[in-house]
Amino acid sequence: MDEDRFPRAQKRLADGILETADVISLFDERHEANKADQKAFETFMSHLRDIDEHDNTVIMVQVENEIGLLGSARDGNEGAEKAFHAAVPEELVQFLDDNWETLHKDLRANLSAVKSTSSSFQRGRSWEKTFGASKKTDELFMAYHYAKYVEPIAAAGKAAYNLPLYTNVWMNYVSEDADNDFPTVAGGGGEPGDYPSGGAVSDVFDVWMHFAPSLDFISPDLYLNDYASTCLKYRHHNQPLFIPEQRRDEYGARRIWTAYASYQALGVSPFGIDTLTPETCAFTKHYKLLSEVSEIVLEAQRHPNSSFGFFFDEIVPGKVDKAQVFDFGQFEVRIERCFVFGVPGPGAGMIIHSGGTGNRAKFLLVGWGFQAVFKSLNRRSHFTGILGFKEKRVVDKATGELETLRTLGGDETRSGAFAMMPNEEPDYGGFPICVTIPARTMIAEVEVYSLERKAVASP
Repeated sequence: MDEDRFPRAQKRLADGILETADVISLFDERHEANKADQKAFETFMSHLRDIDEHDNTVIMVQVENEIGLLGSARDGNEGAEKAFHAAVPEELVQFLDDNWETLHKDLRANLSAVKSTSSSFQRGRSWEKTFGASKKTDELFMAYHYAKYVEPIAAAGKAAYNLPLYTNVWMNYVSEDADNDFPTVAGGGGEPGDYPSGGAVSDVFDVWMHFAPSLDFISPDLYLNDYASTCLKYRHHNQPLFIPEQRRDEYGARRIWTAYASYQALGVSPFGIDTLTPETCAFTKHYKLLSEVSEIVLEAQRHPNSSFGFFFDEIVPGKVDKAQVFDFGQFEVRIERCFVFGVPGPGAGMIIHSGGTGNRAKFLLVGWGFQAVFKSLNRRSHFTGILGFKEKRVVDKATGELETLRTLGGDETRSGAFAMMPNEEPDYGGFPICVTIPARTMIAEVEVYSLERKAVASP
């Protein structure tokens, strides 16, 4: 590699020591690396257009991979030091001032010590003097310059072949929404540089969105963070959600229902799935059912808050098992594990509000291992019940048309108390009667109603 043409980043270690990194530096005034990347990406996208424009087997393209600087919060080479000690670019300060109230809360929290809602950032000062001396300032510095670096590359590729473009993010696995008990070394620490500094984590997400507009969305690699809160973060400003990497095991597979039903995900891609066979892959069962109801899910995604996804992991002794509660118009729906006489199993699925007005409503239940309990939110209601519960199957995937296979009775609703969507092999706990009949299609429609107290006429 021509180090003169493509200078390396320098990691800033303790006691002022610099160590050459295995990535190029962004801070070359000749921009040789950026020019080379633009040319390479434009050539690639042109080739892709030439061979695939008719068939459209490629529907989106990732620009860079888990971009950022590992091992240091910011680049310490000569060009980077010069940029860091120069005045913060006016376009960044103006953007932060103009959009302060709508910035992600994590970015505002990092800057709140030097910015109040009633004042503007100071102009014409270095990064430290403007934003304070911290690794979060280093991260903001790197994020701005990474976004500015990626933008002309993405723009050149899009000009050659206008496909959706995105970049993915190595998350901070030690943040407040961490969902793991693995050693820190498994995913890096909680400071910029432990994870790639400058990547589009929530601390700097807005900067990436603004200064790399040729990216259609920014996507989280979701392994060791809370699933739902991460999905919410990456729907910031209503940008599309796509998860390009995540866990490939059953723990990960159960969570995709939340992505699709609650956060309208475009797609979810487990990493390393190609090393498994369909028989051993946890996603086979989940994706098969999702494929069956895909048109129904897409229709629900067109109507915000008409669907929600959920999951239940294996029961852990001492851990509180919380129900999930959703409101749909006049009805509250509580999703719990499916009742069994033995040990309740894991489950996953979604609920879709499919129609109804006033004191009646219909819901589509998809999945297994859960039950739905309904309650009218009408203050005059004194009873909520199940009017009908039918097992369905899809007869036309292209339209989402359903047909009824059987009408479910009291044993499937505990005499009208709730609608059960059992696992394929419920644990009967030795009880001789199979109260929770094993799942078949894993699709059911339930119609609920409520009764109102009559208004008392005035004398």
